[in-house]
Amino acid sequence: MIHNLARDVQAFTANVFLVTGETTALVDAGANFDVVSRIESHVDDLDRLYLTHTHPDHVENVAAVRDAFDVETWGFDPESEYVDHPVADGETVQIGDDGYEALHTPGHKPDHLCFYSRSAGVCFAGDLVFANGAFGRTDLEGGDRETLVESIEYLRRSLDEDLDVIHVGHGPSITERPLDDVGIAIRAAQLG
Repeated sequence: MIHNLARDVQAFTANVFLVTGETTALVDAGANFDVVSRIESHVDDLDRLYLTHTHPDHVENVAAVRDAFDVETWGFDPESEYVDHPVADGETVQIGDDGYEALHTPGHKPDHLCFYSRSAGVCFAGDLVFANGAFGRTDLEGGDRETLVESIEYLRRSLDEDLDVIHVGHGPSITERPLDDVGIAIRAAQLG
């Protein structure tokens, strides 16, 4: 089961996905709201915290989650204060009941990861792509439009045709023909 714990939050935050199962995990921690109480309304314990990237709106709540659940974090950049365990491109991590392949997808931020499970038909895309073909900003530190286009193309090549949903860092998850939105994002980012 996947719950977006930030769905109705009226503050600047990223989406925060709680995935229950064999390995109960959080994908991103969000910012500017009490994520701990929202986690506790679903589960008693948390096994892992995965970070798509370390922009403040995705990691501000990391300390509170670490303290409340004595949980460690996984992300791309081992030098980051938010990352306890580095995750390499192509590495498989356990989220819920499924293995997810980590895809290093810089361009929005150099440490950006997407997590994709072929068996579950689910992708956590962070701020790489959004609904309706939108894509991550490249005007922040470490952002690069050409690199972002390459990363979106890499994501598209990695996804199977039977993909069911892309959970994004902001806004609604992509549940209808998600591969189409990735294709639109490629074209839009190339033009931008």
